[in-house]
Amino acid sequence: MRLSKNSYHYLLMLIPGLALLAVFSIAPMFGIIMAFQHFNPGKGMWHSPLVGFENFSYMFHNQASWQAIRNTLIISISKMVTGLIVPVVFALFLNEVRHMFFKRVVQTIVYLPHFLSWVIIAGIIKDILGANGLLNVMLGHLGLHDPILFLGSNTWFRPILVVTDVWKEFGFSAIVYLAALTNINPSLYEAADIDGATRMQKIRYISLPGITTTVILLATLSLQGVLNAGFDQVFNLYNPVVEPTGDIIDTYVYRIGFEQVNYELGTAVGLFKSVISLLLIATAYKLASKFAGYRIF
Repeated sequence: MRLSKNSYHYLLMLIPGLALLAVFSIAPMFGIIMAFQHFNPGKGMWHSPLVGFENFSYMFHNQASWQAIRNTLIISISKMVTGLIVPVVFALFLNEVRHMFFKRVVQTIVYLPHFLSWVIIAGIIKDILGANGLLNVMLGHLGLHDPILFLGSNTWFRPILVVTDVWKEFGFSAIVYLAALTNINPSLYEAADIDGATRMQKIRYISLPGITTTVILLATLSLQGVLNAGFDQVFNLYNPVVEPTGDIIDTYVYRIGFEQVNYELGTAVGLFKSVISLLLIATAYKLASKFAGYRIF
């Protein structure tokens, strides 16, 4: 493409972003070779002996690896389903609010948690659900003398992850559906009013069908994140007691790579996840193109 003399400064603006991409995303990819080595820190990455697919074989025969994969799928799929339903329902009902000031206040309040880090939110959750937290104090006043270890229970840990993730993100996700609802022709609602339709009937027969394409698109694109169960969230709430139900692929890689200093196995697991995620991304965009007409290129 030909560039005019006044366009080169736009290319210069790309340099910082490209530099960050090269340093933190492209250069580290050379470390993939460790997945095929018996890595020796003394010899370095380029002189450690190659072992072929031995690390991958060990990964597939290791019960802890399958446990992490299973937990990742359960947690991420649960988040995807609830994270799709709750924003849609919220957007549909908020769209029916006629008091604009109240509507904007509610929308602002519910999407503010999106901008908080999981470090802050994890601290709040621990203060609420801890053994001496707010919830256990309230239950104690109601007659329950033994505190419930919510964050130390394999029964409660997964639901807590799902509920807190939805609470953090549903307000921000609902913005997309609220924008889609504004594109619905107002004359449809006027015709429904003339016919005597109730609000629930208008939601069912006008609003919901009007955003179906958007729902299908976002549901399809969310498939690419099926192996991402939220490292920041799990890492800040995780403890060894809930390892059977809370250990996901990312925390597993972190633990074996940095705590157990097994770099080659950690790299192999990470590479396995990246390859599967790439296939899921390609599949998601193919389905989005087929069912929602969404294409990037």
